[in-house]
Amino acid sequence: MKRLFGFSLIVSLIFITNLRSGAQEDGRPVWQVTGLDITANIQQAERSLNSNVILAARNVGRGSGSTLTFRVNAKAVIKGVTIGGAAAPFRAVPEARGNLQRITVTLPTSVASGGTLSLAVTYTLPVENNTGQASISSLGSQFLPLSFWYPITNSPFTVRGIETSAFRLSVSGATTLSSGLERSPGVFEQPLSGQPFFVQGEWERIEGTGEGKGITFHIPKGSGPEELKQVETILALAARARSFYVAQLGPAPDMPVRLVAVRRGGGFNDSGTILVDTSALRRSKIDSSTALQISEAIARLWVGGQAPVRGEGSGLLRDALVRYVATVFIEKQFGRESAQAEIQRERLAYLAVAKRDSPLSRATPLDDTYFGSVPNKGAMVWRLVERRLGLETFMNVLRSQVQAGKDSQEGLTLASFRAALVERGGQPLQALLDQQLDQVTDMDLMVGLPQLRGADWVSALRNLGSIDATVTVTATTEQGNQLSIETTIPAKNFAEAVFKAAPRLVRVEVDPEKLYPQLDYANDIVPRGRDLTEALAEANRQFGAQDFQRAETVAREIMATAPRLQEARMILARALLGQGKLDEAERLFRSALEEQLPTASTLAWANIGLGEISLRRGQAAEAARRFNEAVRADAEYASALAARAGRIKAESANSGTSPVDESARNFLAKFDQTITSGKKTDLESQVVSGELTRFVNGITGTRPEAWQTRVLRTEALDANLLAADVSIQTKRLGQEESGTALLVLSRTAGGWKLAGIELFEVR
Repeated sequence: MKRLFGFSLIVSLIFITNLRSGAQEDGRPVWQVTGLDITANIQQAERSLNSNVILAARNVGRGSGSTLTFRVNAKAVIKGVTIGGAAAPFRAVPEARGNLQRITVTLPTSVASGGTLSLAVTYTLPVENNTGQASISSLGSQFLPLSFWYPITNSPFTVRGIETSAFRLSVSGATTLSSGLERSPGVFEQPLSGQPFFVQGEWERIEGTGEGKGITFHIPKGSGPEELKQVETILALAARARSFYVAQLGPAPDMPVRLVAVRRGGGFNDSGTILVDTSALRRSKIDSSTALQISEAIARLWVGGQAPVRGEGSGLLRDALVRYVATVFIEKQFGRESAQAEIQRERLAYLAVAKRDSPLSRATPLDDTYFGSVPNKGAMVWRLVERRLGLETFMNVLRSQVQAGKDSQEGLTLASFRAALVERGGQPLQALLDQQLDQVTDMDLMVGLPQLRGADWVSALRNLGSIDATVTVTATTEQGNQLSIETTIPAKNFAEAVFKAAPRLVRVEVDPEKLYPQLDYANDIVPRGRDLTEALAEANRQFGAQDFQRAETVAREIMATAPRLQEARMILARALLGQGKLDEAERLFRSALEEQLPTASTLAWANIGLGEISLRRGQAAEAARRFNEAVRADAEYASALAARAGRIKAESANSGTSPVDESARNFLAKFDQTITSGKKTDLESQVVSGELTRFVNGITGTRPEAWQTRVLRTEALDANLLAADVSIQTKRLGQEESGTALLVLSRTAGGWKLAGIELFEVR
């Protein structure tokens, strides 16, 4: 058995080595897409997308190719493949990774290394259920890259990463938006390296002016003055980001920047087009997530757009490097404290996966740790490199690499960027990059209690990692003054921090900026602090159990070591509110709203807290206003639920009623009757096509004996969407249930239809 295991291990190692060496070294063909010409037509009645795609590719491998393999959505029905106008035989098999099928086309003649090929694929893609990746709807259709709606030769789940190229896209039907130059309605040409996608809908177009010329915001028709004010703020942010990157990375690509407000798919961006969740328009100020999204999206015009990102470890450039430079911009635009808050969120996100992470250079989106690790730890690594080289030198290297990559067939690669950095930083920097990018994290920095040695105070330091750590060590005296020294802690060894002739020290911290990715940050400080992730979880747990005093204690402990952590401040303020300490809670809530870049959750909970305080003080009108701000923040589920309940309560205390649209009330009364009738076709006719299929199937599968909806409040979201807060009483299988829900209705030519259920608390 031992011999068999050893033989298997050797075979596996040889196989992995061959994979790492790449097809270019073993004489195999490697196809790289150089362009796509896509003609797409949405069939609303059939709920399908009909496409004809001309795929141009180059053989960048060392061997001749007699076949070409591409991937497409597993549900796509391939009608035919032609090369030079003649039908080409093909074979389809399921792809092991992702929701894909693999199509292998036999070429009429072999294509030599460096040769090119063009083939046409005709296919139909049915869409049963609408999602953020693919939807066909009267509200607006969209197809994003991760729906795999167009052919790709390289899956994004491989170490080579996402496949990008220039493309031409023509989509018939409703108003269509994509990236690139709009040659005519629905026709886009993208000369940069991008991924084809499109969204359809009805928008009002807002043009940027001055510095923002060439930037447009497409917002829902019927948006109010508050939304329009926020639009101007977001446009200004995008313009400043573009100007910043021009100064750092060189001339901007001659490409329009489009921001598009969407209900689904918010957060996606490619080649200058950014899908922004409509909730971002309703918030009182730009939240941290929206600011980071736009900053990253503009940076990708250079990193990935102008200079295509290719090769192994591409996520370290497309996701991690972009996040790093976006944080540099955020510091310039919003200040150091806002940037440090973002870096802290990166660190906490990475810490959740640090102990089961894989090497960054080998990670793919198929790994469940990828999105916690690569963008966050990767950004930390690039920041660490920048501190070694200096910001100006780092940006100069990146600028030269981007400029070289835009004119090179290879594009911008991790290998070329690493080599350019090592050329500036030498062997020490190479050792750092080799460990941080090619190995798992093993560093844990520790500091000991300061001891008096003569006139000096000395703290022992330890480094469990496999590379030397050059760090700052900061000490705090009894008087509150801070002292700092620089030292190097050898790999897997000890060192000392000596504070010469210092007063009595009460606190010592190693690497206070937390530049190094570590497995544990709690032992970086003496007296030892609490692990932030565990402490936040405990504070939330105690608050949920209504042990407000204990939640306050834990939150104060967190604030002592992380005073800018907004999540801890909100728990502390809410715990104080739970104990009736209104004045102190109010100060914390108001200070949170004054943050330069609050999170959406902070905006929601701070306004909820101020609304509850106003209710207790008998100020119902002010309470209603605060709860309304919390609703508009549209953060996570819990705050949305609390905000909507609080608003209805405050409006009842203020005026006795909440606004209700009578036509919506009448529609929901008929909808109740349809539910109890148990007729699936009737129920489907009152729901927007492709939406809520699980809800419809569940209701008709076990027909309720009773279903009564009472409309509590309605509000227009835009010209065609309406949100309805309702209470529901139902009886099914002899069991009575009741609770509240948030329904979204869509205005159609035939009247209202149910478009979504955002909250559902019927138990």
